[in-house]
Parts: sequence; structure tokens; C-alpha cells
Amino acid sequence: MNFASDNVYGVDDAILAAIGAANETLTAPAYANDDWTRRAEGMLNDVFEREVSVFLVASGTAANGLALSTMAQPFNAILCHADAHISVDECAAPEMFSGGAKLYGIDGAGNKLTAASVEAMLATFVRGEHNSKPAAVSITQATELGTVYTLDELTAITRLAHGRGLKTHMDGARFANALVSLQCTPAEMTWKAGIDALSFGATKNGALALEAVIFFDTALAEDFAYRRMRGGQLLSKGRYLGAQMAAYLKDGLWLDNARRANAHAGRLAAGLAEVPGVRVPLGADANLVFPILPRALHDQLKAAGAVYHLWPGAGPVIDTVGEDEVFARLVTSFATRDEDVDTFIAAARRNS
Repeated sequence: MNFASDNVYGVDDAILAAIGAANETLTAPAYANDDWTRRAEGMLNDVFEREVSVFLVASGTAANGLALSTMAQPFNAILCHADAHISVDECAAPEMFSGGAKLYGIDGAGNKLTAASVEAMLATFVRGEHNSKPAAVSITQATELGTVYTLDELTAITRLAHGRGLKTHMDGARFANALVSLQCTPAEMTWKAGIDALSFGATKNGALALEAVIFFDTALAEDFAYRRMRGGQLLSKGRYLGAQMAAYLKDGLWLDNARRANAHAGRLAAGLAEVPGVRVPLGADANLVFPILPRALHDQLKAAGAVYHLWPGAGPVIDTVGEDEVFARLVTSFATRDEDVDTFIAAARRNS
């Protein structure tokens, strides 16, 4: 019953097999000049229904920081949600890669930005060169609370940003989970909605270590090969990233994995919502569930072997958590077992 994170699970068998197959080739061109990488880049063009600039990297933190560094100079401001991963979980990587651009966090229900909240933040930049100069807006899809922006919400934010001369970035660590939740196309959720650059996550959804920085505004990619190299993300044996990505995309594996993870979360949320004393105020748009549990039940679930984290805050939601309650985060994976979901729900019912 491990719901600590989708990072705790292993690698999808098909992706692991693809790495092994790439390893059977005695030699191959180094530094992402191999056939596997070219194949993966072509597949991503097909996925997004247009030619894009693709750069494979090994970590989401690097993908976010490097992507944002193309949009922001040291004196610039990057707007994001106050609880966005880039703001609270990446050890100032965007600031480092950009040479000092400042992140400005914006509060919002469900860890979501809105066009209105972005506009309100922009209105505070009134000191000319004494302020950082706004340059970019970063949107997390799905958010750290498992909520998902609708296409209309995305478009409203990007339209405002572009109207003010700002670039737009999407942190898509759980991109596939959001996509299958919305039942739209990758193009509709990105460049058609006004996104300029995407951190396309695969590690949480079955890959070993694989993310891609994808530019829809290809002018941003002009010097990115140098940024990736300087950031330590140009792998000498790059074919192993390319092999992972090609296997991830082949026959819709990435979407199947996300659907399975989301389905587990939906079942977990529905089951917990029926347990007396348990509340699930945020639902489960993607593969994360945030129940409010009686503290006694939390203690009993932990004693029964359940693994999950307590979460520090969720805006207005956390204000409703009583002294005898806890706010928990449970994350499901493509590899989560049906029986673990069933066992957790049964344990909650038995101890409620």
C-alpha cells in the first residue's frame, strides 16, 4: 500500500526492454546524435501535430529550469503559483539556470493560476527598473494538488500573458495524466492553447529517467543546445534517453499508463469519500488524491502498513482541517496494484 509518490515505482517493462535493446548495439553516435533520439524527436512532432524543437534531459528540475532560462534574464520575473514545484521543490533551480530571475508566487485555489490573478500580480510591478521585469508565466499541468486546468483556463492565462509581452511555460511532470483527464489532444493542451515551451514529463509515468524540453516557439530553442550542455544535461550516451522516449510514445503506452494511474486515483477517491469521517474536498482530476482524515484513522492506516505523506497546505482547504484531522496526499501510479487500492479502502472503512 505505497501511495507516497509515482516516483517510488519502477520502470515500465516495455521501456526497460527498449533500453536493453539499445544496449545490444555495440556502438552508436554519442551526445544525442543517434537514431533512437532522431526517432523520438520525429514521434514527438507527430504527437504535437507540428514540427517542434525537442531536447531530451534526465530530470524534471533541469527541464523546468533550462526551459525558463530561455525566457528570463537575470533581471526578469517569472510568475507561477505560490505552491508550484518550481517555487517550493526545486531548490531555486530556475533562478540558477536563468542567472538570477526572480520567481513571484501567486495564491490560488486548487494550486491554479487564473488570468485575473496573473493580471493582479502584474499590476504590482509599478517601480520601473526597481522591480524585476515580468517575462514569463509558468503553469503546472496537472498541478501539485492533482487539479487540471481546462483548455479555456489555459487559453485565458496565455492570452493575457502574450498580450503583456510575456512567454508561457508549462511544467508537465504529469502531462499525460492531465491530458487523459481532459480527453483532448496534446496540441490542444499546449501550443493551440498558447503555450510556448513545455517540460514534458515521462519519469513519473513509467520511464527510468526521462523528460523533454519541447519548444513550440522555436525561436526560444536557438541556443538551447548550449544551455543543455552547460546545465549538465547532454548525456554522452544519449541513445538511452531516445530509446526510452520512443518506447514511451509507441502505441500510446504513455496514455495507457496515465489512464491506469488516474483510474486508480479515481477509485481511491470514491472509496474514501464513502468512509465516515473522511472528506475528499479536491476530487481526483489526475493521479493524486488529497483526503482529510481523522487523525486516529491516519494512525491506524499507518500501523496497517500504508505509506503516504501528510501535505503542508492547500490554501482554503487546509483551513478546514480540524485539530483532530490531517491533510494527506496519496499518489497512484501505472504500476499501482488493484489490491492495494482495495486493501487501503477496506482498512479505512474497518477503522473508521
